[in-house]
Amino acid sequence: MTHDSFQRIFLIVMDSVGIGEAPDAAEYGDSGADTLGHTAEHCNGLRMPAMEQLGLGNIKKAEGIHPVARSAASYGVMQEASNSKDTMTGHWEIMGLHIREPFRTFPHGFPDELIQQLEEVSERSVIGNKVASGTEIIKELGEEHMETGALIVYTSADSVLQIAAHEEIVPVEELHRICEKARELTYEAPYMIGRVIARPFAGSPGAFERTSNRHDYALKPFGRTVMNELKDAGLDSIAIGKISDIYDGEGITRAVRTDSNEDGMERITESAKEDFHGISFLNLVDFDAKFGHRRDPEGYGRALEEYDARLPALLDEMREDDLLIITADHGNDPVHHGTDHTREVVPLIAYTKRAAYGIDLGRRMTFADIGATIADNFQITSPEYGTSFLHQIHESGGQK
Repeated sequence: MTHDSFQRIFLIVMDSVGIGEAPDAAEYGDSGADTLGHTAEHCNGLRMPAMEQLGLGNIKKAEGIHPVARSAASYGVMQEASNSKDTMTGHWEIMGLHIREPFRTFPHGFPDELIQQLEEVSERSVIGNKVASGTEIIKELGEEHMETGALIVYTSADSVLQIAAHEEIVPVEELHRICEKARELTYEAPYMIGRVIARPFAGSPGAFERTSNRHDYALKPFGRTVMNELKDAGLDSIAIGKISDIYDGEGITRAVRTDSNEDGMERITESAKEDFHGISFLNLVDFDAKFGHRRDPEGYGRALEEYDARLPALLDEMREDDLLIITADHGNDPVHHGTDHTREVVPLIAYTKRAAYGIDLGRRMTFADIGATIADNFQITSPEYGTSFLHQIHESGGQK
C-alpha cells in the first residue's frame, strides 16, 4: 500500500440511472433511450445540487442539472462491454468480468417441462408464466393466488424467474425454500437463468403491496472478481442492499440488507463512521424496481432528488484517505416503450477530499475500469479487463 492509496473506497451503483443511449442501443431496441434526460424533461427539471457539484452536469445535459466550472469530483462516461443490459452483467463487469454470452431469456414464458418440475418440487400449481410487471401481475392474479394457493410465476426481458406469493398464503420461509429449489432446477443448461427472485407481497385485492422480504438467488459470477481478491487479501468487502444477492455472496465479508434507497444511503453513511480497510458497496434498487420498470418518470424524479438530498451526509463523513465512486449498471428509461432495461451509457463520478477539484476522466470503454481502479488502489491482483483511472484521480485538482 502506497502513501497515496485510499484506505476506504465507497461505491454506489444508482441502479438503472443511465445517461443516454449506448453506441449499440439500436441492437437492443433502445434507440433514443435516456433515463436521466427524459426523467428530467418529464419532471420539468430536476434539483440535484450535490450531484451537480460533483460534475454530473458536466457529463450529461439534463433539464435542471447544470455544468460547473470546477467540479468537486472527477467525472466521466462509461459504456458496457458485455453483451447485455441486465443488473448482474453490469455489476459483474464493474468488478472486472466481461460477459460475452448473454443469459437466456424467456420472452414467451418458461417451457412446460420447467413449470412441471417447479410444480413438483413446490407441491403447488403455477399461474401466470409470462412476461409481466411485478406489480401488475399481482394485481391481475393476486386474488386467484389467495383463493388457490398457486404460485405466481413470471419473467421479464431479463434472465429472471420470479415467484410471487402472498405472505399469509405462502409464508416467506416456504417461498424462499421454493426459490432455492427453482435455483437448483435452472442453474445449468438448458436454462442458465441469471436470477431466481422471491417476490412476497401483502395486503388485499386492489391494495396489494410487495414487501421487503424479496430475496435473489443468482448464478455465481463466471470468474473471480475484484471482490474475491479483496476478501482473500484480508480486506473488507462490505455489501449493502442487493449486492450480496447479485454476486451470490462471492467475495463478500459482510452483507447488510436494506428496504429502500433511503435505508441504503443511511447504511452506507453509517459504514463511513466505521474503521474498515477496503470497500463499502451499495446498490440503490428503487430507481429500477419501483420506477423504471413501472414507467413512472415522476416517481423516478422524486427518487433522484431524495437520493441527492441524502448524499451530503455521506460526503461529510468521508475522510481525507477515502474515495467515493458513483455509477450505474444500465438504463431503465421510464418513458421508453415496454418495461425493460435500456442499453445506455452510465455516469462515472470519483470524489475525494484530497483534491480541490476534479478532472474529466473521459469515456471509459468498459465498466471494469472501476474494478481495475479498486485493485490498483489496494495493490491486489488486477482483473483481466479494465484500465485503472487511479493515477488520474491522484493528479486531479491539486491538494486541498
